[in-house]
Parts: sequence; C-alpha cells; structure tokens
Amino acid sequence: MITKDVIKDTVYELYKQAAIILGGDVRKALEDALKIEEHDLARLNLEAILKNIELAEEKGIPMCQDTGLPVVFVKLGNVEVEDLRGGIEEGIKKATKEIPIRPNIVDPLTRENTNINVGDYIPPIDIELIDEDYLEITILPKGFGSENNNALKMALPAEGIEGIKEFVVESVLKAKGKPCPPTVIGVGIGGTSDLCLKLGKKALLGKVGERNPDPEIAKLETEILEEINASGIGPMGLGGKTTALDVKILKAHTHTAGLPIGVCVQCWADRHATTRIYDD
Repeated sequence: MITKDVIKDTVYELYKQAAIILGGDVRKALEDALKIEEHDLARLNLEAILKNIELAEEKGIPMCQDTGLPVVFVKLGNVEVEDLRGGIEEGIKKATKEIPIRPNIVDPLTRENTNINVGDYIPPIDIELIDEDYLEITILPKGFGSENNNALKMALPAEGIEGIKEFVVESVLKAKGKPCPPTVIGVGIGGTSDLCLKLGKKALLGKVGERNPDPEIAKLETEILEEINASGIGPMGLGGKTTALDVKILKAHTHTAGLPIGVCVQCWADRHATTRIYDD
C-alpha cells in the first residue's frame, strides 16, 4: 500500500522542487529569447529573470514571492492508496511551513487566510484513472498574476479555427504585461466550459518548445505563438520580441452545438514537478 505519509512527503518534495527549480525546457526558452532580443529594456528584463532563477536554485528559496495556489494532477493506477486527499493536503501544509511558502489561500467572501494553503475544495485535484502499476502526482503552483488573465469563450461552431486563433491572441494581448511575460499559454478546446479551462491548465504541463503530435494542432500552436510575439508586448510588457515562450493546446470532443475555448495564462515561472510512486 502507498501510505498517507508517503504521499505527504512526496507532495512536500514536489512543491519544494516546483517552487525553487525551474524546468530546463523553460529556462532554455528564456535563454533563447535573450539570444534573439535586440530591445535593451527587454534584454535587461530577461537577464534579471535568468539571474533570479539562478539565485533561487543556489539559495534554495522560491523563485517568486507568489508561490501560487497548488493545483494537483493525479494519475491513479492499479495500486492501493491510503487517504489520497489527506496525504496531499498534509504535504501542502508541510511545504507551507517548512520551505516556507507564502500562505495564499483565503475565504472568497471574508478574505480570511487559512494560513496553510488548504481550504474548501483547495487544492483542486484532477484524477485520471490509468492501467499502470503506479501513482503519479504532479504539483503545479499557479500564481494569480497570470491566473487573473485567464479567459473563456463559448464560441459558435461556425467560428472554427480562425475564431479560436482570434480569441486566444486577443486574450493574451488584452492582458499585456499583467501576467509577467514572457508567458506560456495553455489552451483547451472542446468539452464543456469547465473542461476546456481544465485542459488549458493541463496543457501547461507539456514541455516548452515541443509541438503537439497532431499536425493540425501543432500548426495552430505555431500560428498563435507567432501572432502573439508579433505584438511587441515583450518581457514584462515593456517591449521586445518575446511575449510568449510557447503555446500548448489540448482538445476534447464536444457537443455538436458548441465550441468552448479556454485560455490559461502562465507567467514566465512555468513551475511544475512530477513523480511516480510504486507499491515498493
């Protein structure tokens, strides 16, 4: 059995890694953006971001003061698990106290802080059942400077691919510098209103710089990314060549009468960490 204590310790380590160490794919994308940048202020911003990433890892402290709302993705295989939610919540509480990370979770009406980064329905846990012999857990700490710029459109089927492109680009350009660009843009297409936004968030787990294996989606990702970067919004919204590091798209089948589009904006700190736990 995979015990509650093992889950707690795993989630703690995942949150610590996600908060402090940025993935190599995102770091490389930022370094590549610096190589092609000609705008002096944009170069200064990219250099500051890269120095920040280096210092966070060197000193073992979170790379951003907004350590996010913890979003958890679980792949549950053919293993026996003891109190999955309880273990995840205890791991987040431990991370809040020991890393430490900023307590961000409040009651939406009273604004009273729980001080443990756990609350009603928080963390949100997405569970996917798989025919494997492990439990996989991913932590995605989602900062709200970017989350506040997410967008949903229940488009008409007739709007088609051009309508999807237009809405995603329009949503990102409307945000300007608020989500701390260069961003990573997750897009969910299809499903229902809630599912397309969830797919947009899940898309952020894909490797920056890699295209979707579906050639039609890959083409759409590339075209949207090029349009966003042609805007000149640039790092931190102060001008430059790179407004987004990548666009990642996931799709689901949907109702014949609908075309839901969810846009999930992520700041340059596209943080997440994943591991698998086996019975042994």
